Amino acid sequence: MPDTSQLKRVNVLGVGLSVINLKSALAAVAASLAQKSKGYVCVTGVHGVMEAQKDPRLRSILNQSFLNTPDGMPMVWVGKLHGFREMDRVYGPDLMLEVCDLTRRQGYTHFLYGGGKGVAEELQRRLELKFPGLKVVGTYTPPFRPLNSLEEAELVRIVNEKQPDIIWVGLSTPKQENFMAQYRDKFDATLMFGVGAAFDFHAGRVRQAPRWMQRSGLEWFFRLYCEPRRLWRRYFRNNPLFLFSIFCQLVGLKKYAVK
Repeated sequence: MPDTSQLKRVNVLGVGLSVINLKSALAAVAASLAQKSKGYVCVTGVHGVMEAQKDPRLRSILNQSFLNTPDGMPMVWVGKLHGFREMDRVYGPDLMLEVCDLTRRQGYTHFLYGGGKGVAEELQRRLELKFPGLKVVGTYTPPFRPLNSLEEAELVRIVNEKQPDIIWVGLSTPKQENFMAQYRDKFDATLMFGVGAAFDFHAGRVRQAPRWMQRSGLEWFFRLYCEPRRLWRRYFRNNPLFLFSIFCQLVGLKKYAVK
């Protein structure tokens, strides 16, 4: 694991969110790649924090990550309320583009895991057009179920044959976090990033919210508008419960430990 002892974390309902912004996140990623220090990067918003309330294993995975970035503005606001003025949103899709830009100049290689049929291949094409010199050495589209033993062995063989420096994982939470924790020591790669919907966004399959909605904490509303049948349960359950829980934490009515 990379050394993250110098990186502070803020306690959000027992989930440790890295006190970072995009610039400091990139610096940490660059250092990890240079040192070949293995680890995984989670990007966590309200959904991830609330899933971790009912899943102790997910909470442990998030807290043991190399970086656990504040993917949503509520995470940033909580951090600032704790006095971390330098903390800012490190949004998965933005982080992906910035890391691709950084690494194309240094010769690092990438592998894309996730997305529906054809998504990873289209994402590769678009990233290589956007970032000339970027090296994407492979893609893998998993089935919509856990890999069986033969598929798992084949995936490990493919990845370790390519030896990518970075593996991008485009699954939903908590699938991508569980995947990274499970395969971190099986893959011959330095860093894994769980970036979820970034695959669909950058492959042109799903629209992103306007930047002003992202910065004002309203991205969830835009995504709900675009995918109401898939997301309504998540947002109408998680958002009110998060507000109530974080209020109780901030005023001292309930304490949470980062384990």
